[in-house]
Amino acid sequence: MSQQFDVCIRGGGVVGRTLALLLARERLKVALVAPPVEPGHEDVRAYAINSTSRSLLESLRAWPEEPFTTPVRDIQVWGGGNNAVGAQLDFSAQSTAQPALAWIVDVPALEQRLVEAVRFQSHIDVVQAPVKAALQVVCEGQKSTSRNEFGASWTVKPYGQSAVAARLTSSQGHHGVARQWFQNGDILALLPMSGADGHTLALVWSVATERADVLKKMSAEDFSAALQADCGDTPGQLSLCSERASWPLSLSNADRWVGPGWALAGDAAHTVHPLAGQGLNLGLADAAALANVLAQREYWRGLGDERLLRRYERQRKADVAAMGVVTDSLHGLFAHTDARLQALRNWGLAGFARSGPLKTWVMRQAMGHQTDPPAKTKSGL
Repeated sequence: MSQQFDVCIRGGGVVGRTLALLLARERLKVALVAPPVEPGHEDVRAYAINSTSRSLLESLRAWPEEPFTTPVRDIQVWGGGNNAVGAQLDFSAQSTAQPALAWIVDVPALEQRLVEAVRFQSHIDVVQAPVKAALQVVCEGQKSTSRNEFGASWTVKPYGQSAVAARLTSSQGHHGVARQWFQNGDILALLPMSGADGHTLALVWSVATERADVLKKMSAEDFSAALQADCGDTPGQLSLCSERASWPLSLSNADRWVGPGWALAGDAAHTVHPLAGQGLNLGLADAAALANVLAQREYWRGLGDERLLRRYERQRKADVAAMGVVTDSLHGLFAHTDARLQALRNWGLAGFARSGPLKTWVMRQAMGHQTDPPAKTKSGL
């Protein structure tokens, strides 16, 4: 191929296509390595998108409309058992003066919007293999085959858990409420889908890998019964309405994100536990930061200048590490099955629920609003 490219992006997922659109907006010529999607595969994943990520996607005209996006107006969290003792934590968008705490987005719909946006961008060429460019950006996900090529080592802390994902229908409307249960090491999340008045829920169920294998092999009826036993009747009577997918969970990081002429972004650079729903938001923040660093470079610096790329690494690595610590600590906290530790943990959750400014600050952080930490209250929280 004789055409000259400024940037070659290896990976045609959400992060890769978003980055391609951002760079094309800066008049850079982009080669996007995106093999065609195999037909016939049902994608049951759903993403929790915060307001910052939504604004980014809207600026690229890649934001899906309802019913493919659903606002989360409330989040209810239970610290143990089903909801027999009531919600331990309840976050409400109303208390933040925002329309939603997050939006649950159908993955195929978001990917299709990005595909269409790329198709109409003349500065992006979709290719089937990497091509020569001043900068190579790896957005291939955590199973990237390109990291080794650039000498980046990959550290993995396995959790011994797998996430089981599926779509469910409920006998009652979800009313924009996302629910999450922490029970005996398992983490079960039901996310509202199909619009504000919908009856569809996205399931993300983090369980021991052995149990995940069992759950995937169950009949639809037995699977729904096992799910209902863990979450109770609050979300209504649940029925499985899709295939089931699963993948192993880990805390993973690349030791280096950049080098001469290359950079990593998204899951190719880092992964965290999905319990906080921040994985894609971190990846989109990577794309925005890298595009901004390249756009603001000195006129005499090349796109592959390692000192330039270090600015991106410094900007993002600290934020990602902080989120990794948070999710890893929460996973460790809720993985305990000892009744005494569970009681202490639930006491702490109850105190957090009453903490006022701290609770509001945590909500705003999760929504993508960067604010200063709150002052300590008299209780020390």
